Amino acid sequence: MSLANRTIALAEGRQLEELVHLLEKEGATALRCPLLSILDAPDDAPLLAWLDRLQAGEFAWVVLLTGEGLRRLLGCADRHGKRDAVIAAFAKTKTITRGPKPARALKEINLAPTITAQAPTTDGVIASLRSVNLQGMTVGVQLYSESNPPLEQYLRDARATPITVQPYIYAPAADADHILALLQRMAAGAVDAIVFTSSPQIDRLFEVAEERQQGDLLRQALAKTLVAAVGPLVQDNLQKRGVTVRVCPEQGWVMKNLVQQLKRVMSEAQESEKSQFLTPAP
Repeated sequence: MSLANRTIALAEGRQLEELVHLLEKEGATALRCPLLSILDAPDDAPLLAWLDRLQAGEFAWVVLLTGEGLRRLLGCADRHGKRDAVIAAFAKTKTITRGPKPARALKEINLAPTITAQAPTTDGVIASLRSVNLQGMTVGVQLYSESNPPLEQYLRDARATPITVQPYIYAPAADADHILALLQRMAAGAVDAIVFTSSPQIDRLFEVAEERQQGDLLRQALAKTLVAAVGPLVQDNLQKRGVTVRVCPEQGWVMKNLVQQLKRVMSEAQESEKSQFLTPAP
C-alpha cells in the first residue's frame, strides 16, 4: 500500500527535505510546517573551551547525545581552524552515543562510538554506562538543551566530573498564526497525519495553543489526526500530554522506518474502515 492521496504534516526542521522525499515517493502530499529551527550557539567561546579540554586529553569519555550536536561542534572547530585537531582528539577519546544518529555523525568523520546505547534515550545512556568505572574521571557531555539533570546526576553519583557543552539552540520557525492555521486544517479533517521528530516541537505547539487560548482547538486537531513520533522520547512527551501516538518505530528510530510504519498503520486503518462499511447491519 502507498500513501497516495494522504496529506501528512511535518513539524520537522533538520531533516525536512529527506522526510518530504520519502513521503512523496510513497505518493503522499507533504505539508511543511517546521515548528522550530536550529541555530548555532550564540557564543563560540564555551564551545572552544570545551573543545580545548577535549584536545588536551582531559575527557576519559565523551557522551554524544545528538548527531546535530557533534556536527555543530565540528562546525565551530572548522570556523576556528581546528577541525582536523578536534577529529584527531575524538579519535583518541572513548565515546558513547545516544542511539544511531550521533553514531552516524561519527561515521561521517570515519570514526565509530566505543558504545552505542541500546535505547536512544538518557536512560539508555545511563544503563550502558553502568558497566563502566567512571570514578575520578572527567566526562565531556554534549547537550541538546541547557542541561540534562538525570545524566549529570548519575555521573556525579559515579564520582565522575561532567563537563557539558550546548552546541546549538532552538528558535521558533513557524509563527503562531501559521501554527494555528495548521491546527484548524487538522481539526477540519484535512490532514491525515502529523509527524513529530523532537520534543521541542511538541513544546512549541502546546506553547502557542496556550498563548492564544486555543487548547480546545489543539485537542480537536490531535484527536482528528493520526499522530506519529520518531522515537520513544518524543512519544513519551506526547503521551504525558494525553495525546495518543499511533505510529512510533520499534527499532532504528530513523525516517525510513517511520514512513514504513506510517504506511502500515494507515493501510490497516483503511482496510478496517472498508470492512466495517461492507459488513451488513444485523
